Formats: sequence, structure tokens, C-alpha cells
Amino acid sequence: MKDIRMTKQNQLYHRVADQVIEIIQSRRLRPHDPVPSEGELAKLFGVSRMTSKLALQKLAEQGLVYRLPRRGTFLAEPQDGRITQGGLPPQDPEAVPAVEKRCGQIALIMPHLSDYTARIIAAAEAEVRKHGCDLILKMTKDCDDEELCLERLAEGGITGIILFPQGRKTCSDQVLRLKLQKMPLVIIDRIFHEVEIDCVYHDHYMGSYQMTKYLIGKGHREIGYTSNAIDHITSREERYQGYIQALLDHKIPVKYQNIHFRTVACNTSRIHERDPEQERFIQDNPHMTAIMCGDDHVAISTIYTALHMDIPVPDKLSIVGFSDIQLAAYIPIPLTTVRQDTERLARSAVDLLMKRVGSSNENPITIKIQTSIVERKSVLSRT
Repeated sequence: MKDIRMTKQNQLYHRVADQVIEIIQSRRLRPHDPVPSEGELAKLFGVSRMTSKLALQKLAEQGLVYRLPRRGTFLAEPQDGRITQGGLPPQDPEAVPAVEKRCGQIALIMPHLSDYTARIIAAAEAEVRKHGCDLILKMTKDCDDEELCLERLAEGGITGIILFPQGRKTCSDQVLRLKLQKMPLVIIDRIFHEVEIDCVYHDHYMGSYQMTKYLIGKGHREIGYTSNAIDHITSREERYQGYIQALLDHKIPVKYQNIHFRTVACNTSRIHERDPEQERFIQDNPHMTAIMCGDDHVAISTIYTALHMDIPVPDKLSIVGFSDIQLAAYIPIPLTTVRQDTERLARSAVDLLMKRVGSSNENPITIKIQTSIVERKSVLSRT
């Protein structure tokens, strides 16, 4: 009976192997494109994972595919008339860029969807497409969900990952595991100082420093600072540090009563309403002539709150933000803010990831994307 079962399994995995070849041809897969995984084949053909594993092993032994531990199975370069891309004659290997030949699917993992992250997604998708790859977008709910998402993507044979991490104090265990496994991985908009890993992020510190310096140049000396809580998010921390350092470098005392970190995050769906926290901050510090805000949502909320309090902006109180979200230009007092170049961020992250996919052995690289100041109507010159 056991021999009969083994014979049936042998016949079955041979049939699955033949069907995989049909999938490769029908999908017109190219060399180094991912082939359906053991789990996908098991579900597709209603067989066991062992049967689908044997089928892929058979194809690997024939040189039709190759398998990478924890990465997946990929279509091999054509040899001796074997499968070509979609059944077409083999291309000249020199005619296809080295990076493109190795590409398949790139995952972009984001912690939330906003105007800022939407611009990153759009730019990343355009860049990934230039490399002949497909972009897979994943949205994570929290740190645990991010860990699970990274694990599943790695097991599914993803080509590379661009990660915008959840707010956390240190680098996650799963990111460290993927680094040790040499999975192509680039962190964006965050930096983990305790580990060397490829990273592309905006220069939040210098952006905030330059904006505070801009307010000083406009004649302001009583400059407040307000933000959502730092919560281990390096971008918020660096913006705050830039504000402090600019005051110190210009011999302006740091007055901690002028600094406010929100106890409840700014409600982005109600930023046009009077905000109690921002109202108390403004009332308690009537000497302030300008407020530097940690992001545009807080800045817009602060502007609306000041207007509800009958405090003219910018005649009595100048207010600036950080990010240059789309709404910033369309509020009653168009917002002067720090612009982050999301297209350059995405382009740099994809280019760096492609280097790693192409087996670049350089040491981990950190790329800082410079910011710029967008002047609108929310600042009054006092000089």
C-alpha cells in the first residue's frame, strides 16, 4: 500500500512540474522572475506542499529554475533550448540590464496612508516600474503587524523590501534577521542609530534648523515649538533638536514654557476646529510672536485655533509647519513650511535597493535628502 501511495505521489508531482512549465510560458516569465511558491502551487492544484516541493525540485534539477533559501524559486537563464521567457527565443544577456534581469516584485511597507505617504507610494511605483519590477504595497497596523508582514514577504520570495517603519525606539528583530540573511532592504524616513543598515531619509534636523533660522531672520526672538509627542520617532526628535540648536547658535535663550508636546495626537480630520491643547499653549504664552510646528497638521490646527481666538495670523502670531502637505497651500492663511522632496526620497530608495538586488557588497549606506523652505503667507517680518 505504501508503494502504491509513493507511486501516485511521483506521478502527481511530475504532472505539477509540467503545469508549472505551462504557467511559466503563459505568464511569459523572464529569467530571474519568481515562480509560484510551494504553498501557491499546493492551493492552485489541490496537492500537498510536499508534492509541490518535489515538483519544484525536479525543475531545479533540470536547470529550469533555481531556489534561494528563504527567498523562493526563480526562473533560470535558458540553457540548451530549455524554457525561454514566455516560450520566446532567448535574449542576448547583454541586452537586458543586470538589475532588471534579477528583479521581480518589490514590497513597499507603509505605516499609514496620508498625503505625504501617498506621494512616496506614487513615486516609488514609477521608479520600480522603470526597473521592470512590480510594486507590492503593504499597510501595517502596528509594530507586531509590521514584523509579521516582513516575515511573510521574506518567506514568499520577495525580491527586495522598502520599509517605512512604525514608530519604535529601536530596530525590530525581524529587520535584524533579514539583514543577517542579506535580504535587500532599505529603510525610509527613519534611522536606527544602533545598527548599520541601508537608509534613505529627509534631513529633518537641518530642515527644522533652517526654518527656525528663517524665523530669526524675520526678526522673531520669542519662537515657540509645538508637536505631537516624539514617541521614539526619530524624525520628530530631530526636528525638535534642530529648533533647539538654531536658538542656541543665535544666542537666543531656550524657554521651555514656549515648548509644547501634545498629550493627544492632532486629529487630522478636525484640524479646522478650535483645538483645546493648542489654545492653552497660545494663551499661556502671549509673548510668543512665532510658533514652529513639528508637522503641517499641527501647524494648520494651530492657525485655525488662533483665528478662532481672534488672534490674527501672521500679524500677531506667525506660524510655520513641516512637510508641505497639499492642504498647506489652500487654507485661509497659506502655510509657510518645510518641503520634503518625496520623489527624490523614493527614487534614491529604489536605486539603492536595486544595487543590493544586483549583489552590491558596499557597506550600508545612509542617504540624507535635503529639504527646502516654501514661503507663503503665514509669517510676518518684524525687521
